[in-house]
Amino acid sequence: MTQSVLPDVLEPGLHVVFCGTQAGAVSAMRGAYYAGPGNKFWTIIHEIGLVPERFAPQRFRELPRYGIGLTDVAKRSSGPDSALRGNHFDVAGLRDRIAAHRPRWLAFNGKRAAQTALGAAAGSLGYGLQTVTFAGVGIFILPSTSGAAAGYWSPEPWKELALAMTGHDKA
Repeated sequence: MTQSVLPDVLEPGLHVVFCGTQAGAVSAMRGAYYAGPGNKFWTIIHEIGLVPERFAPQRFRELPRYGIGLTDVAKRSSGPDSALRGNHFDVAGLRDRIAAHRPRWLAFNGKRAAQTALGAAAGSLGYGLQTVTFAGVGIFILPSTSGAAAGYWSPEPWKELALAMTGHDKA
């Protein structure tokens, strides 16, 4: 596959860009980010006050009006993270996209995406605000919203991100 499974949702001046590992199988089939039935992404961004209502995944292109962008580390593959191979990742491309658009925050939706982009061992990464940057942008690592990662789910780091973005607690 030579083109992206899902288009980036990026533009200058965004408050946060959420970066997943790759599109899941259902998301790829439906052509929309976080479209799997067990995915918590659309629910949590509404619950923490980043969007005024719960969006259907097909509305993902509307997110920039709320200061939100979307991308993935592996743009040309889809399916479960267990199927990912090293050649699927494009960390240099991610770095270039983030450097070009300069959001205030880059929020990794799951440790696998962060581990790959940051070149870190998964055990060395904690959730929440990080002390390192990526392409000069502040980083949050968030528990994955994927239904497959439900055992690791916690809304608290997501609330921490919302607090950092708004300067007050909306959750």
